[in-house]
Amino acid sequence: MTAEHRGESEVAEVIEAVEVAEAVEVIEAVAEAIEAAEVAEAVEVAQAAAQLRVLGVREGGILLAHASLRGTGLRDDVLLGALRTALGPEGTLVVPAFTPENSDTSPAHLALLRDAPDPAAFRAAMAPFDPDRTPCPGMGRLAERVRTTEGAARSDHPQTSFAALGAHAAELMKGHALDCHFGADSPLARLIAAEAQVLLINVGFAVCTAFHFAEYLVPPHPVRTYRAVIRDERGGRAWFEYTDAALDDGDFARIGADFPAEHLRRGPLGRGRARLFPIREAVEHATAWMAENRR
Repeated sequence: MTAEHRGESEVAEVIEAVEVAEAVEVIEAVAEAIEAAEVAEAVEVAQAAAQLRVLGVREGGILLAHASLRGTGLRDDVLLGALRTALGPEGTLVVPAFTPENSDTSPAHLALLRDAPDPAAFRAAMAPFDPDRTPCPGMGRLAERVRTTEGAARSDHPQTSFAALGAHAAELMKGHALDCHFGADSPLARLIAAEAQVLLINVGFAVCTAFHFAEYLVPPHPVRTYRAVIRDERGGRAWFEYTDAALDDGDFARIGADFPAEHLRRGPLGRGRARLFPIREAVEHATAWMAENRR
């Protein structure tokens, strides 16, 4: 090898060594950043879990959560981690996983029809409800995070399903009759029997699903017809028509405003606010309120 070639080889080795060193520095910096992010997330989860425990979330309990993350400063994965930490390994988290788009009368469905170039073709192409696959885009990021987390269970109702994670998820979600939104054959009945708590995160009583159970208890029990797309026995799609309670959440905010203060706990969660209360007392209050005020 000539002196010139040796020189070129040495230069190449030096360049390679510099590149390797720079690559190592980059890898180490990335690893440190990842570790720092993981530590920061763990701190966020721990802080939010501590706030939930102070609020009164029971370790080992069952919790129905309605959440809007806007303004809380919490990501959905952090909030989910905090909720599961506060509930512990024996606890169960439940969220609404409703799909009002799968209907022919709901505002969500009618809005999609208005935007569709061919409404008839849109209806003909609507996919049947699948508990394992159908998203619930209107329920917020926490609900979607729960629904898509490994180990989650979801009830079978094509319009008003629930999703759950935890020790009692499967038993709470089973047996949701297709012709019963929120009555005795729904997960709400099992949540009441289990003395669950309800958590409202940055949302008001207007979305308090537990109040719907009272609509099945107060006469005269008005009903209406609903339709949704389901998978039939042969695996195809079919419109399913059924009769159930005529649901009306128009006065839920007023019902919540009159909820006795002794059953209600309030506190911070992240940069937002949360309210916690027992589901049984909420349903009993809503039942009495509707009997007195709905005519």
